[in-house]
Amino acid sequence: MAYLPAELIKKKRGGGELSRDELKFLIEGYVAGSIPDYQMSAWLMAVFFRGMTDDETWTLTELMMHSGHVFQFPQFRGVVDKHSTGGVGDKTSLILAPIVAAAGLKVPMIAGRGLGHTGGTIDKLESIPGFSVSLTREKFTQQLANLGVALIGQTEEICPADKKIYGLRDVTATVESLPLICASIMSKKLAEGIESLVLDVKCGSGAFMKTETEARALATGLKRIGQLAGKSVTAFITDMNEPLGRLIGNSVEVEECLAILRREDFRPGTLHSLSRMEFLDCEKLSVQLAGEMIHLCGVTRTRAEGIARAQEVLESGGAYSAFQELIQQQGGALARLPTAQVLREVTSPRAGVMDMNCEAIGYAGIALKAGRAVASDILDPQAGVQILLRRGERVDRGQPVFRIFGGPQTQNLDEAERRLLAAMQIRDPGEFVGDELTRLQQSLQNRKNGDLILGEV
Repeated sequence: MAYLPAELIKKKRGGGELSRDELKFLIEGYVAGSIPDYQMSAWLMAVFFRGMTDDETWTLTELMMHSGHVFQFPQFRGVVDKHSTGGVGDKTSLILAPIVAAAGLKVPMIAGRGLGHTGGTIDKLESIPGFSVSLTREKFTQQLANLGVALIGQTEEICPADKKIYGLRDVTATVESLPLICASIMSKKLAEGIESLVLDVKCGSGAFMKTETEARALATGLKRIGQLAGKSVTAFITDMNEPLGRLIGNSVEVEECLAILRREDFRPGTLHSLSRMEFLDCEKLSVQLAGEMIHLCGVTRTRAEGIARAQEVLESGGAYSAFQELIQQQGGALARLPTAQVLREVTSPRAGVMDMNCEAIGYAGIALKAGRAVASDILDPQAGVQILLRRGERVDRGQPVFRIFGGPQTQNLDEAERRLLAAMQIRDPGEFVGDELTRLQQSLQNRKNGDLILGEV
Protein backbone atom coordinates (compact mmCIF):
# COMPACT_ATOMS: atom_id res chain seq x y z
CA MET A 1 0.00 0.00 0.00
CA ALA A 2 1.26 3.47 -0.85
CA TYR A 3 0.97 6.33 1.62
CA LEU A 4 1.42 10.06 1.47
CA PRO A 5 4.29 11.20 3.72
CA ALA A 6 2.29 14.24 4.76
CA GLU A 7 -0.56 12.10 6.12
CA LEU A 8 1.88 10.05 8.23
CA ILE A 9 3.49 13.22 9.54
CA LYS A 10 0.05 14.56 10.43
CA LYS A 11 -0.94 11.28 12.10
CA LYS A 12 2.12 11.33 14.35
CA ARG A 13 1.75 15.06 14.97
CA GLY A 14 -1.71 14.32 16.32
CA GLY A 15 -0.38 11.63 18.65
CA GLY A 16 -1.40 8.65 16.54
CA GLU A 17 0.40 5.30 16.42
CA LEU A 18 1.91 4.32 13.07
CA SER A 19 1.56 0.74 11.85
CA ARG A 20 4.45 -1.43 10.76
CA ASP A 21 3.57 -0.84 7.09
CA GLU A 22 3.46 2.92 7.60
CA LEU A 23 6.84 2.98 9.35
CA LYS A 24 8.31 0.72 6.68
CA PHE A 25 7.08 3.11 3.98
CA LEU A 26 8.77 6.04 5.73
CA ILE A 27 12.11 4.36 6.50
CA GLU A 28 12.55 2.56 3.20
CA GLY A 29 11.43 5.63 1.27
CA TYR A 30 13.91 7.86 3.07
CA VAL A 31 16.83 5.47 2.50
CA ALA A 32 15.88 5.15 -1.17
CA GLY A 33 15.59 8.91 -1.58
CA SER A 34 11.91 9.08 -2.47
CA ILE A 35 11.12 10.85 0.82
CA PRO A 36 13.13 14.11 1.09
CA ASP A 37 14.95 15.46 4.13
CA TYR A 38 12.33 18.11 4.83
CA GLN A 39 9.52 15.55 5.20
CA MET A 40 11.61 13.18 7.34
CA SER A 41 12.63 16.19 9.47
CA ALA A 42 8.97 17.03 10.03
CA TRP A 43 8.20 13.44 11.07
CA LEU A 44 11.19 13.35 13.44
CA MET A 45 10.05 16.57 15.08
CA ALA A 46 6.55 15.11 15.48
CA VAL A 47 8.12 12.06 17.17
CA PHE A 48 10.22 14.36 19.36
CA PHE A 49 7.09 16.03 20.74
CA ARG A 50 4.61 13.13 20.60
CA GLY A 51 6.86 10.16 21.35
CA MET A 52 6.35 6.58 20.18
CA THR A 53 4.70 3.54 21.68
CA ASP A 54 6.77 0.50 22.65
CA ASP A 55 5.54 -1.31 19.54
CA GLU A 56 6.49 1.62 17.28
CA THR A 57 9.96 1.88 18.85
CA TRP A 58 10.59 -1.84 18.42
CA THR A 59 9.38 -1.73 14.81
CA LEU A 60 11.60 1.27 14.04
CA THR A 61 14.57 -0.58 15.57
CA GLU A 62 13.92 -3.66 13.44
CA LEU A 63 13.50 -1.66 10.24
CA MET A 64 16.74 0.26 10.79
CA MET A 65 18.61 -2.91 11.73
CA HIS A 66 17.46 -4.73 8.59
CA SER A 67 18.15 -1.76 6.30
CA GLY A 68 21.67 -3.17 5.95
CA HIS A 69 23.74 -6.26 6.70
CA VAL A 70 22.98 -8.14 9.91
CA PHE A 71 25.76 -10.38 11.19
CA GLN A 72 24.87 -13.91 12.25
CA PHE A 73 27.27 -16.20 14.08
CA PRO A 74 25.58 -19.60 14.55
CA GLN A 75 29.04 -21.20 14.67
CA PHE A 76 29.95 -19.35 17.88
CA ARG A 77 28.78 -19.58 21.48
CA GLY A 78 28.91 -16.66 23.87
CA VAL A 79 28.64 -13.68 21.48
CA VAL A 80 28.37 -10.59 23.68
CA ASP A 81 28.95 -6.83 23.64
CA LYS A 82 28.73 -3.72 25.82
CA HIS A 83 27.26 -0.34 24.99
CA SER A 84 27.95 2.90 26.84
CA THR A 85 25.72 5.93 26.33
CA GLY A 86 28.83 8.15 26.35
CA GLY A 87 30.92 10.06 28.83
CA VAL A 88 34.10 12.05 29.33
CA GLY A 89 37.18 9.83 29.56
CA ASP A 90 35.09 6.68 29.00
CA LYS A 91 37.65 4.16 27.73
CA THR A 92 36.21 0.93 29.19
CA SER A 93 35.74 -0.74 25.77
CA LEU A 94 39.51 -0.87 25.24
CA ILE A 95 39.90 -2.73 28.54
CA LEU A 96 36.86 -4.96 28.76
CA ALA A 97 36.79 -6.23 25.16
CA PRO A 98 40.19 -7.97 25.46
CA ILE A 99 39.30 -9.24 28.95
CA VAL A 100 36.13 -10.91 27.68
CA ALA A 101 37.86 -12.29 24.57
CA ALA A 102 40.68 -13.73 26.70
CA ALA A 103 37.99 -15.38 28.85
CA GLY A 104 36.91 -17.37 25.77
CA LEU A 105 33.92 -15.37 24.52
CA LYS A 106 33.29 -13.47 21.26
CA VAL A 107 33.04 -9.67 21.18
CA PRO A 108 31.95 -8.28 17.76
CA MET A 109 32.08 -4.61 18.69
CA ILE A 110 30.82 -1.87 16.36
CA ALA A 111 31.89 1.32 18.11
CA GLY A 112 31.34 5.01 17.49
CA ARG A 113 33.21 8.28 17.21
CA GLY A 114 32.97 11.12 19.68
CA LEU A 115 29.59 12.81 19.98
CA GLY A 116 29.24 16.28 21.45
CA HIS A 117 31.41 16.62 24.55
CA THR A 118 31.92 12.85 24.89
CA GLY A 119 34.83 10.88 23.45
CA GLY A 120 34.59 7.99 20.99
CA THR A 121 36.22 4.55 21.03
CA ILE A 122 36.99 4.73 17.31
CA ASP A 123 38.81 8.06 17.71
CA LYS A 124 40.97 6.60 20.49
CA LEU A 125 41.89 3.57 18.40
CA GLU A 126 42.70 5.72 15.37
CA SER A 127 45.33 7.54 17.44
CA ILE A 128 47.32 4.29 17.18
CA PRO A 129 49.33 4.57 13.93
CA GLY A 130 48.09 2.19 11.26
CA PHE A 131 45.02 0.92 13.13
CA SER A 132 42.13 0.22 10.73
CA VAL A 133 38.55 0.47 11.95
CA SER A 134 37.27 -0.85 8.60
CA LEU A 135 37.23 -4.61 8.10
CA THR A 136 35.46 -6.67 5.45
CA ARG A 137 32.69 -8.95 6.68
CA GLU A 138 34.95 -11.93 6.03
CA LYS A 139 37.88 -10.43 7.96
CA PHE A 140 35.56 -9.39 10.80
CA THR A 141 34.22 -12.96 11.15
CA GLN A 142 37.64 -14.56 10.76
CA GLN A 143 39.19 -12.35 13.42
CA LEU A 144 36.29 -13.06 15.74
CA ALA A 145 36.90 -16.78 15.28
CA ASN A 146 40.66 -16.60 15.79
CA LEU A 147 41.02 -13.88 18.40
CA GLY A 148 37.58 -13.55 19.96
CA VAL A 149 37.32 -9.80 19.37
CA ALA A 150 37.04 -7.42 16.42
CA LEU A 151 36.45 -3.70 16.77
CA ILE A 152 35.17 -1.60 13.88
CA GLY A 153 33.22 1.57 13.12
CA GLN A 154 29.79 1.77 11.53
CA THR A 155 29.95 1.29 7.75
CA GLU A 156 27.57 2.00 4.88
CA GLU A 157 26.55 -1.68 5.07
CA ILE A 158 25.52 -1.57 8.73
CA CYS A 159 22.23 0.16 9.58
CA PRO A 160 22.35 2.72 6.73
CA ALA A 161 18.87 3.94 7.73
CA ASP A 162 20.13 4.81 11.19
CA LYS A 163 23.22 6.52 9.80
CA LYS A 164 21.16 8.70 7.47
CA ILE A 165 18.45 9.48 10.01
CA TYR A 166 20.97 10.27 12.74
CA GLY A 167 22.71 12.78 10.50
CA LEU A 168 19.36 14.51 10.08
CA ARG A 169 18.54 14.40 13.80
CA ASP A 170 21.87 16.02 14.57
CA VAL A 171 20.97 19.15 12.56
CA THR A 172 17.25 19.35 13.40
CA ALA A 173 17.48 19.35 17.22
CA THR A 174 15.79 15.95 17.52
CA VAL A 175 18.67 13.97 19.03
CA GLU A 176 17.25 13.94 22.57
CA SER A 177 14.16 11.85 21.78
CA LEU A 178 14.04 8.71 23.93
CA PRO A 179 12.48 6.36 21.34
CA LEU A 180 14.79 7.65 18.60
CA ILE A 181 17.84 7.20 20.86
CA CYS A 182 16.77 3.66 21.78
CA ALA A 183 16.13 2.63 18.17
CA SER A 184 19.44 4.13 17.00
CA ILE A 185 21.53 2.40 19.66
CA MET A 186 19.83 -0.97 19.58
CA SER A 187 19.58 -1.28 15.78
CA LYS A 188 23.40 -1.19 15.59
CA LYS A 189 23.92 -3.52 18.55
CA LEU A 190 21.42 -6.09 17.30
CA ALA A 191 23.06 -5.98 13.85
CA GLU A 192 26.23 -7.34 15.47
CA GLY A 193 24.69 -10.79 15.85
CA ILE A 194 25.06 -10.82 19.63
CA GLU A 195 23.35 -13.14 22.12
CA SER A 196 23.86 -10.92 25.17
CA LEU A 197 24.38 -7.22 25.89
CA VAL A 198 25.52 -5.18 28.87
CA LEU A 199 24.36 -1.55 28.91
CA ASP A 200 26.31 1.16 30.73
CA VAL A 201 23.86 4.07 30.94
CA LYS A 202 25.65 7.08 32.37
CA CYS A 203 24.15 9.95 34.33
CA GLY A 204 25.53 13.19 35.69
CA SER A 205 27.06 16.42 34.44
CA GLY A 206 29.29 14.63 31.92
CA ALA A 207 26.52 12.43 30.49
CA PHE A 208 23.70 13.11 28.05
CA MET A 209 21.27 12.01 30.78
CA LYS A 210 21.87 14.49 33.62
CA THR A 211 19.68 12.82 36.25
CA GLU A 212 19.30 9.28 37.45
CA THR A 213 15.59 9.42 36.57
CA GLU A 214 16.42 10.24 32.93
CA ALA A 215 19.09 7.55 32.83
CA ARG A 216 16.68 4.93 34.19
CA ALA A 217 14.09 5.82 31.57
CA LEU A 218 16.68 5.34 28.81
CA ALA A 219 18.01 2.12 30.34
CA THR A 220 14.47 0.74 30.61
CA GLY A 221 13.75 1.51 26.94
CA LEU A 222 17.02 -0.02 25.73
CA LYS A 223 16.60 -3.14 27.83
CA ARG A 224 13.00 -3.61 26.67
CA ILE A 225 14.09 -3.61 23.02
CA GLY A 226 16.86 -6.11 23.72
CA GLN A 227 14.44 -8.44 25.45
CA LEU A 228 11.92 -8.15 22.61
CA ALA A 229 14.75 -9.24 20.31
CA GLY A 230 15.29 -12.31 22.49
CA LYS A 231 18.62 -11.18 23.95
CA SER A 232 19.93 -11.41 27.51
CA VAL A 233 20.39 -7.83 28.67
CA THR A 234 21.70 -6.17 31.82
CA ALA A 235 21.43 -2.39 32.22
CA PHE A 236 23.53 -0.53 34.80
CA ILE A 237 23.27 3.15 35.76
CA THR A 238 26.76 4.59 36.35
CA ASP A 239 28.13 7.89 37.65
CA MET A 240 29.47 10.41 35.10
CA ASN A 241 29.76 13.52 37.27
CA GLU A 242 33.49 13.57 36.63
CA PRO A 243 35.78 12.05 33.99
CA LEU A 244 36.44 8.33 34.13
CA GLY A 245 40.06 7.67 35.06
CA ARG A 246 42.54 10.52 35.03
CA LEU A 247 42.94 11.27 31.30
CA ILE A 248 40.72 12.54 28.51
CA GLY A 249 41.92 12.65 24.91
CA ASN A 250 42.91 9.97 22.46
CA SER A 251 46.50 8.70 22.62
CA VAL A 252 46.66 9.58 26.34
CA GLU A 253 43.56 7.46 27.01
CA VAL A 254 45.13 4.57 25.10
CA GLU A 255 48.19 4.95 27.35
CA GLU A 256 45.98 4.87 30.43
CA CYS A 257 44.36 1.66 29.17
CA LEU A 258 47.78 0.15 28.51
CA ALA A 259 48.82 0.92 32.07
CA ILE A 260 45.75 -0.91 33.38
CA LEU A 261 46.22 -3.89 31.05
CA ARG A 262 49.97 -4.12 31.80
CA ARG A 263 49.31 -3.77 35.56
CA GLU A 264 51.73 -0.83 35.67
CA ASP A 265 51.75 2.75 36.87
CA PHE A 266 51.16 5.49 34.34
CA ARG A 267 54.12 7.33 32.78
CA PRO A 268 53.18 9.33 29.68
CA GLY A 269 55.68 11.86 28.37
CA THR A 270 57.21 14.04 31.06
CA LEU A 271 54.55 13.28 33.67
CA HIS A 272 55.43 12.08 37.10
CA SER A 273 54.36 8.50 37.59
CA LEU A 274 50.73 7.95 38.58
CA SER A 275 49.87 4.99 40.75
CA ARG A 276 47.29 2.63 39.27
CA MET A 277 45.20 3.29 42.37
CA GLU A 278 44.60 6.79 41.05
CA PHE A 279 42.56 5.44 38.13
CA LEU A 280 40.96 2.56 40.01
CA ASP A 281 37.53 3.91 39.04
CA CYS A 282 38.19 3.16 35.36
CA GLU A 283 39.74 -0.25 36.06
CA LYS A 284 37.05 -1.44 38.44
CA LEU A 285 34.13 -0.36 36.23
CA SER A 286 35.76 -2.11 33.26
CA VAL A 287 36.16 -5.31 35.28
CA GLN A 288 32.59 -5.15 36.59
CA LEU A 289 31.15 -4.70 33.09
CA ALA A 290 33.40 -7.46 31.71
CA GLY A 291 32.39 -9.74 34.58
CA GLU A 292 28.71 -9.22 33.81
CA MET A 293 29.36 -9.98 30.12
CA ILE A 294 31.04 -13.25 31.14
CA HIS A 295 28.22 -14.12 33.53
CA LEU A 296 25.44 -13.29 31.03
CA CYS A 297 26.92 -15.82 28.61
CA GLY A 298 26.62 -18.58 31.22
CA VAL A 299 30.32 -19.05 31.87
CA THR A 300 29.79 -18.48 35.61
CA ARG A 301 26.87 -19.19 37.92
CA THR A 302 26.86 -15.79 39.59
CA ARG A 303 27.75 -12.20 38.79
CA ALA A 304 30.41 -12.21 41.50
CA GLU A 305 32.08 -15.22 39.89
CA GLY A 306 32.00 -13.43 36.53
CA ILE A 307 33.74 -10.39 38.03
CA ALA A 308 36.32 -12.62 39.71
CA ARG A 309 36.98 -14.33 36.38
CA ALA A 310 37.43 -10.97 34.65
CA GLN A 311 39.87 -9.83 37.34
CA GLU A 312 41.79 -13.09 37.03
CA VAL A 313 42.18 -12.64 33.26
CA LEU A 314 43.36 -9.07 33.78
CA GLU A 315 45.90 -10.02 36.46
CA SER A 316 47.27 -12.94 34.44
CA GLY A 317 48.22 -10.76 31.48
CA GLY A 318 45.78 -12.55 29.19
CA ALA A 319 43.81 -9.37 28.50
CA TYR A 320 46.97 -7.43 27.62
CA SER A 321 48.03 -10.18 25.20
CA ALA A 322 44.58 -10.11 23.58
CA PHE A 323 44.76 -6.31 23.24
CA GLN A 324 48.20 -6.48 21.63
CA GLU A 325 46.94 -9.07 19.16
CA LEU A 326 43.81 -7.01 18.41
CA ILE A 327 45.92 -3.96 17.57
CA GLN A 328 48.33 -6.01 15.45
CA GLN A 329 45.57 -7.83 13.56
CA GLN A 330 43.97 -4.51 12.60
CA GLY A 331 47.23 -2.96 11.44
CA GLY A 332 48.13 -0.84 14.46
CA ALA A 333 51.59 -0.26 15.92
CA LEU A 334 51.55 0.43 19.65
CA ALA A 335 55.29 1.10 19.56
CA ARG A 336 54.56 4.18 17.43
CA LEU A 337 51.77 5.55 19.62
CA PRO A 338 52.40 9.31 19.77
CA THR A 339 53.59 10.36 23.22
CA ALA A 340 51.99 13.51 24.54
CA GLN A 341 53.87 16.09 26.59
CA VAL A 342 52.61 18.36 29.33
CA LEU A 343 52.12 21.78 27.76
CA ARG A 344 50.48 23.71 30.58
CA GLU A 345 49.18 23.40 34.13
CA VAL A 346 45.90 25.00 35.17
CA THR A 347 45.85 26.09 38.79
CA SER A 348 43.10 26.87 41.25
CA PRO A 349 42.18 30.55 41.66
CA ARG A 350 41.13 30.02 45.30
CA ALA A 351 41.22 27.57 48.20
CA GLY A 352 38.28 25.38 49.13
CA VAL A 353 36.54 22.12 48.30
CA MET A 354 36.69 21.05 44.67
CA ASP A 355 33.68 20.34 42.50
CA MET A 356 33.63 20.37 38.71
CA ASN A 357 31.41 20.46 35.66
CA CYS A 358 32.35 17.33 33.75
CA GLU A 359 30.71 18.44 30.51
CA ALA A 360 32.80 21.64 30.52
CA ILE A 361 35.96 19.53 30.79
CA GLY A 362 34.83 17.58 27.73
CA TYR A 363 34.41 20.82 25.79
CA ALA A 364 37.93 21.89 26.85
CA GLY A 365 39.12 18.72 25.12
CA ILE A 366 37.21 19.74 21.99
CA ALA A 367 38.92 23.14 22.06
CA LEU A 368 42.25 21.26 21.92
CA LYS A 369 40.95 19.13 19.01
CA ALA A 370 40.81 15.99 21.16
CA GLY A 371 37.20 15.93 19.93
CA ARG A 372 35.23 17.50 17.08
CA ALA A 373 33.31 20.77 17.11
CA VAL A 374 32.09 19.97 13.58
CA ALA A 375 32.13 16.67 11.69
CA SER A 376 34.94 17.80 9.37
CA ASP A 377 37.41 18.57 12.21
CA ILE A 378 40.72 16.70 12.11
CA LEU A 379 41.67 15.43 15.56
CA ASP A 380 44.98 16.03 17.30
CA PRO A 381 45.82 12.54 18.65
CA GLN A 382 48.19 13.90 21.32
CA ALA A 383 45.84 16.52 22.75
CA GLY A 384 44.18 15.90 26.07
CA VAL A 385 43.67 16.80 29.71
CA GLN A 386 44.76 15.16 32.95
CA ILE A 387 42.56 15.52 36.03
CA LEU A 388 44.72 15.99 39.12
CA LEU A 389 41.99 16.41 41.75
CA ARG A 390 38.69 14.67 42.37
CA ARG A 391 35.35 16.15 43.34
CA GLY A 392 35.24 16.59 47.13
CA GLU A 393 38.99 17.02 47.61
CA ARG A 394 40.44 20.17 49.20
CA VAL A 395 42.50 22.48 47.00
CA ASP A 396 44.84 25.36 47.82
CA ARG A 397 45.05 28.60 45.89
CA GLY A 398 47.59 28.16 43.09
CA GLN A 399 47.52 24.34 43.29
CA PRO A 400 47.51 22.54 39.90
CA VAL A 401 44.10 21.01 39.15
CA PHE A 402 44.49 20.08 35.45
CA ARG A 403 47.36 19.45 33.05
CA ILE A 404 46.97 20.10 29.34
CA PHE A 405 48.66 17.57 27.06
CA GLY A 406 49.62 17.81 23.44
CA GLY A 407 52.30 17.77 20.78
CA PRO A 408 53.84 20.16 18.25
CA GLN A 409 50.51 20.67 16.46
CA THR A 410 48.36 21.29 19.55
CA GLN A 411 46.63 24.67 19.52
CA ASN A 412 44.06 26.69 21.46
CA LEU A 413 45.75 26.26 24.84
CA ASP A 414 44.31 29.57 26.09
CA GLU A 415 40.76 28.59 25.16
CA ALA A 416 41.16 25.16 26.77
CA GLU A 417 42.52 26.77 29.94
CA ARG A 418 39.61 29.22 30.03
CA ARG A 419 37.15 26.34 29.80
CA LEU A 420 38.94 24.32 32.48
CA LEU A 421 38.94 27.31 34.84
CA ALA A 422 35.20 27.68 34.21
CA ALA A 423 34.75 23.97 34.95
CA MET A 424 36.14 24.39 38.48
CA GLN A 425 33.53 24.93 41.17
CA ILE A 426 35.44 25.67 44.40
CA ARG A 427 33.66 26.61 47.59
CA ASP A 428 34.53 27.09 51.23
CA PRO A 429 32.97 24.31 53.38
CA GLY A 430 30.68 26.92 54.94
CA GLU A 431 29.21 27.79 51.54
CA PHE A 432 27.62 24.38 51.06
CA VAL A 433 23.89 24.10 51.71
CA GLY A 434 22.16 21.24 53.50
CA ASP A 435 23.84 17.88 52.91
CA GLU A 436 25.68 19.00 49.75
CA LEU A 437 29.14 18.61 51.30
CA THR A 438 28.30 15.19 52.78
CA ARG A 439 27.08 13.94 49.39
CA LEU A 440 30.19 15.33 47.69
CA GLN A 441 32.46 13.58 50.18
CA GLN A 442 30.55 10.33 49.71
CA SER A 443 31.00 10.70 45.95
CA LEU A 444 34.74 11.14 46.52
CA GLN A 445 34.92 7.98 48.60
CA ASN A 446 32.96 6.01 46.00
CA ARG A 447 35.30 7.27 43.27
CA LYS A 448 38.40 6.29 45.26
CA ASN A 449 36.91 2.83 45.84
CA GLY A 450 35.93 2.52 42.19
CA ASP A 451 32.23 2.19 43.07
CA LEU A 452 30.53 3.92 40.12
CA ILE A 453 27.49 1.68 39.61
CA LEU A 454 24.51 3.56 41.03
CA GLY A 455 21.91 0.93 40.29
CA GLU A 456 20.46 -1.55 37.81
CA VAL A 457 17.30 -1.58 35.74
